[in-house]
Amino acid sequence: MNIFFPRLVGVFSWESARRCFFCLLLGLSNTVLLAQSNVFSSNLPIVVINTGGANIPDEPKITAQMGIVDNGPGQTNYSNGAFNGYDGPIGIELRGSTSIFYDKKPYGIELRDASGQEVDAPLLGMPAESDFALVSPLNDKTLMRDVMAHYLARTALPWSPRTRYCEVVLNGQYMGVYVLIETIKRGKDRVDISKLKATDISGDQLTGGYMLRMDKYGASPGSVGGNWASRYPPFPGGWQTTWFQYDYPKEEDIAREQEQYIQKYINDFEDMLQRGDFAKHYADWLDMDSWIAYTLVQELSKNTDGYRLSAYFYKDRDSVDRRLKMGPAWDFNISFGIGDYCDGASSYGWGKDFNLVCPGDGWVIHFWWDRLWRDDTFRHHMANRWQTLRAGPWSDAKLFGTVDSIANLLQGPQARNFVRWPVLGRYVWPNSFIGPTYASEVTFLRTWLRDRLGWLDRGYKAMLTPVEPPRPEAPPFEIFPNPTDGKLFLKTNRSGSITQRFDVRLYDNSGRLVLRQLVEGAGTVPLDISDRKFPTGVYFYKVLDDWGEIYRGKLIVEN
Repeated sequence: MNIFFPRLVGVFSWESARRCFFCLLLGLSNTVLLAQSNVFSSNLPIVVINTGGANIPDEPKITAQMGIVDNGPGQTNYSNGAFNGYDGPIGIELRGSTSIFYDKKPYGIELRDASGQEVDAPLLGMPAESDFALVSPLNDKTLMRDVMAHYLARTALPWSPRTRYCEVVLNGQYMGVYVLIETIKRGKDRVDISKLKATDISGDQLTGGYMLRMDKYGASPGSVGGNWASRYPPFPGGWQTTWFQYDYPKEEDIAREQEQYIQKYINDFEDMLQRGDFAKHYADWLDMDSWIAYTLVQELSKNTDGYRLSAYFYKDRDSVDRRLKMGPAWDFNISFGIGDYCDGASSYGWGKDFNLVCPGDGWVIHFWWDRLWRDDTFRHHMANRWQTLRAGPWSDAKLFGTVDSIANLLQGPQARNFVRWPVLGRYVWPNSFIGPTYASEVTFLRTWLRDRLGWLDRGYKAMLTPVEPPRPEAPPFEIFPNPTDGKLFLKTNRSGSITQRFDVRLYDNSGRLVLRQLVEGAGTVPLDISDRKFPTGVYFYKVLDDWGEIYRGKLIVEN
């Protein structure tokens, strides 16, 4: 049973009296405490939220009270301690696309004054702002994948959200370990681009700044649609549509002239990428450093949603920088080997190859990355940046040290969290690994990360190694024996390949696809046809790497 009892916080003044009167009008108690066994201490800040019993909707935000107990690093915080990190009204709503369906809910919060207007405040040592999110790790039983990904992003991108662990109490109920995170927003301490007013409809002012993203149709809170669709399919023959959404200005705020400008800019950008000579021009259109850093973050985490959902990009005014920048990074709850679908669990393979693995998914990766990876300059810059990061903030010592540091920080809080949410040893979508203990979940993450780093080290090193042409007497690939009576092998006759992943497709004489297999590694690799019986006849095959078709041939099957 939860027992509520109010308390007086701080020194009495007419201002505090006015605030209390305001809270009473809202039907809210100023603060709520957990009583008896529910009172706890923590090495993490404690966030206490009271809605006065009202349910929190998806939207719009409702008014509530929030207090934060934060005595500073290394200090103990008590759930019945003084609210010294924040104490005031907030707006709160549910947030998220998939995580909103979990029992442990994520929240969006907006700091407000007594009259309900937005106010900025520096929560948990972060720069003063009004908008934050409380991310609720549940399927990620290490509780650290989002935090790890944003650590990576902050060391590589111009800006990525800062994160702070906390424990949350909502209406007297302990809700577990959360991550307070900065939301993606224009501002000097967030995405630092020019402010765009509704009256900026001509000249240099019209050209920026804009923030956009690729996401599910209508995925954002308050969104009524996809805003506008790309004129190009995400990959040749794909039936899916890529939607571009306004993030700043919002759809309801953007002027018609601004819509026309940014849509034309993106359309022209895509036209350029589709041209045969795009490699000569794309550096004038995009900021290569941010695109490469964004790509490396997605690849290291092998984010299943990477590139295709919550994929943000932005443009400043032409007088500042007319090039398109990629980022910030967002949404990593299905990353670092956690996903049991679309090859998400494997530490091998390029994350950007999602379309090869799951071409029928409703949300696939847009063609931008396929085009850029075709360019030698882009790949070489990416491989060099990888090596630079690996020598610094992405070194084994830094990355595994971060994992161990977080696990140590969460030792007490995670135990409480998993009493509240007893998911250890249970499947929570989309778990590829189900560990019986918190320690086993952390061990899985460390092992996966070690294997991933090794695979990427080899892959990026290969990008810097000149590709040896095939011997004159040998094609780049061979499928043998040919003719075959049922056993098949793929042989790679070239070294220094920039990819170790090939897409093998076999077609019958009518053009029907009868076999498709993704092959890892070089040399001679068996093709799995053990459960198939191919009629006698002539078949055709082709082998594709990261840039499309690179070899085709004919195969004869004899039974």
